[in-house]
Amino acid sequence: MHNNKTLAGLLEQAYLEVIPTGTIMERLTHIPKHCYVAITCSPVKGLEPTLDLVDKLRALPDERQLKLIPHIAARMVRDKGHLKEILARLEAAKVESIFVPGGDALQPIGKYQDSLQVLRDMAEIGHNIEDVGVAAYPEGHPAIDDQTLLWFLKEKQPLATYFVTQMCFDPQTLMNWLKITRDEGVTLPAWIGLPGVADMSKLISLSLRIGVGQSVKLLRKQKGLLKKMISAKPYQPDDLLEGLRPCVNDPEMNIPGFHLFSFNDVERTEKWRSETCIQLKGE
Repeated sequence: MHNNKTLAGLLEQAYLEVIPTGTIMERLTHIPKHCYVAITCSPVKGLEPTLDLVDKLRALPDERQLKLIPHIAARMVRDKGHLKEILARLEAAKVESIFVPGGDALQPIGKYQDSLQVLRDMAEIGHNIEDVGVAAYPEGHPAIDDQTLLWFLKEKQPLATYFVTQMCFDPQTLMNWLKITRDEGVTLPAWIGLPGVADMSKLISLSLRIGVGQSVKLLRKQKGLLKKMISAKPYQPDDLLEGLRPCVNDPEMNIPGFHLFSFNDVERTEKWRSETCIQLKGE
């Protein structure tokens, strides 16, 4: 189809999101040099494992260097002094892009309740990080209403350079939300979040825990077939990718690439990404 090359290009530039666990260094050997890797942070373990992984990856030889995007969750930053330390550490590691979500911690460890507060203090402090990403929620947020989410996204726009949509399985819901968001004046580049390759039982469990909206309704219907799916092939986002065709070529949607949630299944997700790119280019 006419936009196969466009889809392939977006996949080639995809960010691969990983969790900083003890085995992740070995798993990252499966991805090519200079790929983008987003590193999440845990509300239980805090920011230190994320920052430690940045340091470890930066210590690798040049042929294994990756483009790192650490997550700096607002609720895991103590205060402005702590924020200054984090920014200095990331600049020393030559990090060019970060992602600033609110974070999943029920209670903040310090003064920051949300990412907007961190972004404002970052602007006051000053830094050399080129790109700053924020989260967007096509299916809403369990604790924040849609109008408030839109207000926050608009307020963050002058302080950020892109946003990432949270995991969504319904392309129509995602495209409808993006059209409304653009009509409301949000022009930031949109990196579209795609679930990576994962076993269906794991994906359903995770999605029901973190998600809301139509995607969860779809997964709940599938959950009734859990016994059948446990022995089925793992989930791959081919149908979701196909469903997004109508918007990827629309310049008003401003989609520079995809953000792949790998669930640390790096090898299978990277294999799907690279093989799908080859297939799209050949069609």
